Amino acid sequence: MTTTSAGALPVPDDELLRAAEAGDADGVAAALRSGADIEARDANRRTALLLAATHDRVAVARLLVEKGASADAVDDRQDTPWLVTGVTGSVAMLEALLPAKPDLTIRNRYGGVSVIPASERGHVDYVRRVVQTGIDVNHVNDLGWTALLEAVILGDGGPRHQEIVRILLEAGADPAIGDKDGVTALDHARAKGYAEMSSILTQANPAEARPN
Repeated sequence: MTTTSAGALPVPDDELLRAAEAGDADGVAAALRSGADIEARDANRRTALLLAATHDRVAVARLLVEKGASADAVDDRQDTPWLVTGVTGSVAMLEALLPAKPDLTIRNRYGGVSVIPASERGHVDYVRRVVQTGIDVNHVNDLGWTALLEAVILGDGGPRHQEIVRILLEAGADPAIGDKDGVTALDHARAKGYAEMSSILTQANPAEARPN
């Protein structure tokens, strides 16, 4: 990325970033024709594709991916276009980014991959789709939590998080993995009084069926 004197972006780069954030696909195309750097970054190190992903500008994302934008560009918060989809839960954006072959192992600032925040936030459709990509459903973040653990610990125990627990288990999530203290998802569900979630987890791991 080049900058002008005073650290400002060149005009085409600035126009590219503004258009991407606004969802203006025509403006993005015009900026690229004017010589904008497709990987230009704003003051927070966000690329046009990351801005598009953050604001769910799917048409813009498709255009940028077609032009070769990276789904792995990391900003100053350790986010990438791909990682952001786990926060927003946008399946449409996930699909738009897949042709860019995102690195599914890149970690966010908490050491997690995209399925973890999606599980915490109750993004059922996203979790259902992302587990089909080959993402590691047993990845452990810096807190010592898997997606399954986050769905229980930070979820509300309701239907959305129950469904996410089912999806994760069917995708190969290991219910025997405990947190840093060895406390499993079932232990946490019981402690929170999540009866339905406890039942789902008990069926997945009969060895834990008898409470302590």
